[in-house]
Amino acid sequence: MDAQTNGGAEEYSVENVEKALHQLYYDPDIEHKNTAQKWLMRAQVSPEGWNFSWVLLSLDRAPEIQYFGANALQTKISRHWADIPAEQYEALRSQLSARIALFSDGPRMVLTRLCVALASLALHTIPDSWPNAVQDLVQCFPPGPALLELLTVLPEELHTSRLPQYRKSLVRAAISQTGPTSVFPLLLRLLDQAENSQDEAVGTGAALGPKVLRCFSSWLLLDIPLSECEALVMASFRALHQPELFEMASDALVHAISQPDAHRYVNTLLKLVPAVLQLEELLRHAVQNGDMESTHGLCRVILALGQNHARTLLEQTAHWQSFLALVNMVMYCTGIPGHYPVDEMTSSLTLTFWYTLQEDIGSMERERKTMYLQVYRPVYFQLVDVLLYKAQFPTDSEYATWSSDEKENFRIYRVDISDTLMYVCEILGPELLGNWYDKLGRLLTAPTQPTAWQQTEAILYGFQSIAETLDVNHSDVIPGLLGLIPRISVSNVQLADTIMFTIGALAEWLADHPVMLSGVLPLVLQALSNPDLSVSSVSTLKKICRECRPDLAPYAPSIMAVAQDVLIKQIHKQTPANRLAIIHILGLLSNLFTTLNIGPNDTEQDGTGAMPKPPGQGPHPVVVVLQQVFQLVQKLLAKWINDSQVVEAVCTVFIKSVKTLVDDFGPMIPQLSEMLGQMYSTVPQSSALELTRELVHIFAKDPTHDVTVKLLFLHMIAVTLAVFERGPRDHPDIVDSFMQLLLQALKRKVDLFIADNCDFKALFHCGLISLKFPEGPTVKSACGFFTELLPHCATVPAIGQVVHDEGRLLLETILEAIGGQAPRILMDNFADVLFYINKHCFAYLPIWLKETLQRPDFPSAYVTPEQKNTFSQQILRERVSKRKVKDIVKEFTLLCRGLHGTEYAADY
Repeated sequence: MDAQTNGGAEEYSVENVEKALHQLYYDPDIEHKNTAQKWLMRAQVSPEGWNFSWVLLSLDRAPEIQYFGANALQTKISRHWADIPAEQYEALRSQLSARIALFSDGPRMVLTRLCVALASLALHTIPDSWPNAVQDLVQCFPPGPALLELLTVLPEELHTSRLPQYRKSLVRAAISQTGPTSVFPLLLRLLDQAENSQDEAVGTGAALGPKVLRCFSSWLLLDIPLSECEALVMASFRALHQPELFEMASDALVHAISQPDAHRYVNTLLKLVPAVLQLEELLRHAVQNGDMESTHGLCRVILALGQNHARTLLEQTAHWQSFLALVNMVMYCTGIPGHYPVDEMTSSLTLTFWYTLQEDIGSMERERKTMYLQVYRPVYFQLVDVLLYKAQFPTDSEYATWSSDEKENFRIYRVDISDTLMYVCEILGPELLGNWYDKLGRLLTAPTQPTAWQQTEAILYGFQSIAETLDVNHSDVIPGLLGLIPRISVSNVQLADTIMFTIGALAEWLADHPVMLSGVLPLVLQALSNPDLSVSSVSTLKKICRECRPDLAPYAPSIMAVAQDVLIKQIHKQTPANRLAIIHILGLLSNLFTTLNIGPNDTEQDGTGAMPKPPGQGPHPVVVVLQQVFQLVQKLLAKWINDSQVVEAVCTVFIKSVKTLVDDFGPMIPQLSEMLGQMYSTVPQSSALELTRELVHIFAKDPTHDVTVKLLFLHMIAVTLAVFERGPRDHPDIVDSFMQLLLQALKRKVDLFIADNCDFKALFHCGLISLKFPEGPTVKSACGFFTELLPHCATVPAIGQVVHDEGRLLLETILEAIGGQAPRILMDNFADVLFYINKHCFAYLPIWLKETLQRPDFPSAYVTPEQKNTFSQQILRERVSKRKVKDIVKEFTLLCRGLHGTEYAADY
């Protein structure tokens, strides 16, 4: 390739192109391949491309060489059309047509590129230079693969072309007019031949069938009216019965029926309903034979009509029975036997249909709505039975064989079913609860053979799905349901989980009927001890605590005792399941301390959000409980200190407690500070810094605890500085939290920094490092640190000295970011820092700017010395308006990035 990179006209010769292609395809060296690819891309757009392309398309060349020649032609025509003189249009068209005829039998990839090239030429010349392009193509080429490929790529090329919008609309209108008159009759004739091809003599017609249907789908991109496609649509229905045409036929039908304006052609839609109903036998045959692909394709066709045009068809009340038959076909698809997604993949497609149908019925005028509700309420009751059947888990042995992806897809499928059931309630109302309650009662009291747990679980899942949306207060079955739940024999984790989530869904009802708490809380607390049920039991208990808070005082000791007992049991079992259980129990504790008033006087919270402190001088009851839990937390950390999520959960317990109790948290400060310092020294984690930030926020000015908080703050600084010395890049969360801690301390009490062992220069450099992180939140926090630091230049000598010594480095870092090193979305944050430098370091800034910006190509090679000088003057003049500084920075960063005046930057 060395000779090919020296420039000159001979560079892009046929011989060199062939050598480069050989290197691209056969050289094992990846660097050589990359070099060849770049060279070939330049060759493709060179003026010489017009010459070597035709030579490469000779039949004696290898297919990959022919392909490059065809692709070069297509690239020249589509992207460099302006280079072609108008008098050469016809000659170019003739040459392309001749090459297409030459390659009509393949290779397919070469034929396709040539067809795309001719299609691109047509788009540039319709309707001015070549008004009858489509008709000419149909007449020029014999009915066969080449013509079909041409007609297929023409609408596709228009769809993806870079033509101006006005030109695109003009060409679209001209082409779409020729579809019904020139293209569709040809496609219909060829499709009829394909259907009638029964022997080898006419086998060509059968081979063309898929290509004909693909071509039809392509022309549907032009939004040709459904009424003008009617004959081809009906032919596509017939093609569904031929296995080799099925896939293309189903795609074509879905595209045709789903066109945005198809609803306007009511008569055609009414003709399609019987055609879809006639597919029932084909559908049942596919289901019985386990043909998942055919089942899926047929369901798509059924839904294309039913889902997209439900309202239009409902309005034709004279045809209500045929539409009901169509709805029953959808019902059959919803209830396809087998478990999703292992045995079938189709039923999930239908769920949106039921919501659409319900919305369309609900939005009709009263008389029609009443009539259709009478017709479809029984259908929706049937749907509920089908959905609960489909939501059932497989047998334990079968479920054990499922992959993790299959289990996750089944979980998502059940969520979709739950959403559908929630919508269905609007039609069926409380009567649905009554039906489920009766079924559950029969299952649990049946004297015959024991019921499979899957049926019980599915009914409870139905209750869970609708309990939070239906007005259950008007239903008399909930007390009975809660009375039945303890009678369920639980032998399975999935069933136990659903019981928990069902109780949680009824938390609002329990708040209005607190007498029922004594029946369900023991079940929840019992589940709390099972690590496998930690998610569901903790979630349920959180909901109960939130909704039923005024009535939980009698149960508070039991809840806390069980939670502590669970933690004690899980501490020493370092397994994934136990780890998850610990995290969830800690989450529960943090929730309890903020929502559960465990004091003797159950009064409302005050306006601060803190729980009321009972009369007397003793500590707050939550603090008492926290002190009891504290030793347990210490033991927990001793075992799990290296697990960031466990540590985060522990810190969250105290963060929420501090926010809730505010000043009442004071008695916990000494022991918590000691534990926090030891914990952070052992394994630095961001959650510990976040907890320290809360303590600084609330207690930094408290004369009782300010010394303790300051010692903790300085200790956290020392440990974090060691993290920076080792290299902070792998710990963006720690860097972010550290910047926020420093920011909070500067806001709250700058005296926290005044100490012999506090190195302001080191903190300043930590901020500079943080400004260069790729993570946006970290950079924003670092900018916040500097905007709080700079105003203290005049009042804190140590800060003033550091800024005097290191301020030029800060300015340089800010300008590098503005120059293109940081995303544009962060420019406002950097502009804030620049504003505060100008406001509080005005004596130094002109010198720093002059020294920094005089460097060549800094902060970008795109800006001239004049532009840099203008930027400096604008910044130095503006010391009042942050908004103006941000506008100046935005303008300058666009210049630095070479984007000023471009469309890309227009909305910036």
